[in-house]
Parts: sequence; C-alpha cells; structure tokens
Amino acid sequence: MVIQEQTLQVPADGRFHRVGVIALSNGGEIQGSKVSVNGLIARVSRETAKKIELAVQAPVLPETGTVRVSYRRSTTTLRIHFVPSFEDSAGDGTPDFLRLHTAEDRSAFRGWFTAMAEAASDLPQEKLPREINDCAALLRWSYRNALHAHDEAWLSDAPALLELTRPSVQQYVYPLTPLGSALFRIKEGAFASGDESNGAFAQFADARTLWRLNTFFVSRDLRSARPGDLLFFLQLEQNSPYHSMIVTGEAKKWVIYHTGPIGRGPGEMRRVLLKDLLGHPDPRWRPNSQNSNFLGVYRWNILREDPR
Repeated sequence: MVIQEQTLQVPADGRFHRVGVIALSNGGEIQGSKVSVNGLIARVSRETAKKIELAVQAPVLPETGTVRVSYRRSTTTLRIHFVPSFEDSAGDGTPDFLRLHTAEDRSAFRGWFTAMAEAASDLPQEKLPREINDCAALLRWSYRNALHAHDEAWLSDAPALLELTRPSVQQYVYPLTPLGSALFRIKEGAFASGDESNGAFAQFADARTLWRLNTFFVSRDLRSARPGDLLFFLQLEQNSPYHSMIVTGEAKKWVIYHTGPIGRGPGEMRRVLLKDLLGHPDPRWRPNSQNSNFLGVYRWNILREDPR
C-alpha cells in the first residue's frame, strides 16, 4: 500500500479535507473493505478500482494530528498539520470553523437546541436557571448547552430531566474553539483574523444582535421552518422591541419562548401551539406575511449549509 497525492497541511476549519489517495504499489485493484483508519475522524471513498480517497475531518483548534492507515499487513502513518483558519465563506461574520459542516452535526445541534428549550419550558418557575429572564437569554442558554459535551458530568449539573440518548455535535465541543466561551457575534462585518480575541464575539448578545449578526433569513412562510429555527418579531411600542421564539416538535407544532418581564414580575416560559399563535387575538403576534411586525423565520449561522 502507498498513499499518493499527500496533503499534510490543511486549515483547522472543521471540514473534511482530502489528504491522500490510497493505492497499491504494484498498480493492482484495492479492496475498500480491507482499508482501516485509526486516529482522526476519517472517511474513505472509492475513486477507481485502483484508488481510494482518504479524507479527514479537521479539528477547529490548530494542532498536529496523526492518522494510521492499514491495508492487509501494510500500515502507514500520516502526521497532518492543522493550521489556523480565518475563512468566512458566507461573509456573515461567523467563521467557518464554527459552522457545522455535516448534516449529522446540524441535526445533532437542532436536536439538543430544541431539547434544551423544551426542558426549560417544563420547569417550574423556581427551578428555571436564573439567567433565563427573557427570550434572548433562552436562546443563548439553549444554544450554548446544545454545543456542550453531553456526558454524565454535564447531566449532573443540568436543571432538568434529560437523557443522553441523542447524538452530540462531533465537530467541536463548547468552549473548545478559537472563540472560547464567546459564542455570539456582536460587531458588524465579515470574520477576519483577530476577531477571535478583539471583542467581536461575546457570551452575551441581546435579541436584536442575535437576529442581525448570528442568524440568517429563511422565509416569511412558516412552511420553510424547521425544528430549531427562530421566529423574530419587532414590536416598537415595547421597552424591548425585539422578540424571538423557537420552533420545536417533529411536525413543527410548537413554539417556545420566554415572555421577558411582565409588569413588575419576572415573566415566564411559554409553549404554544403554532396554529394557536397563527390565530393570536392580537394580530401583531401572528407569524404570517401580512403582519409587518413579523420579521420572519431565521436560522442560526452555524447551520448554514456548506456551498462546497
């Protein structure tokens, strides 16, 4: 076995990168089922009867990784250097290393994000995490916990009854990225070198900032919404004019949100059937295209599908 066309330096952007082609030195046909890879997250795919492509998923933190490729009795080790990446392919301010590049990871994020919102909505007011005091806080809390390592240690600190049965995001684990704990974009502009440490990102972002700098517009038609998408409203007559709701449920039946303070009270979590929201007695809260207060369906930037 030989590895041809080797690429031993790739960006630390979380994507799968081709690092070589596996072939036999005698030019014979190679059996894909006999190829095994240990070390980095890798995948092999056939190019021709005599060649198999080897790709590895880059981490998001710069490092040198090792992958061990075996075929029958032959073994080769590759040391791959993952170098800092500052690419922002969408130009929306979110670095590519933060975007989730596989369908499996995007699905895992949606599953945990909605599960966290649902868990919060089931809690009595006295057990709700203190940080959840308005709609933006619910988004931040659910988002951060969706990217955590979901293990027994995390579960022991969770405020609600949750199960570790659904898959977690594999590309990275919060806060182990170049941004650390600062998950949310708070300054205008595309991502550039230095933004990871110059205050362009923070742990806190209000509803307006989450809407403008951390999500992208999908549609004003609810049929385009998927679980984990967000509904944003603008109510100028309120003290906090921007409001958000999370779409949940396999059939997109529900929206979950925190009201924010009501009068002198702290407000509350609410879970509402989407069909009931569409018939809300106050037309300003109906998520339809006729309502100018409804900004539309939005999706997190990290869920923007890779154009490559």
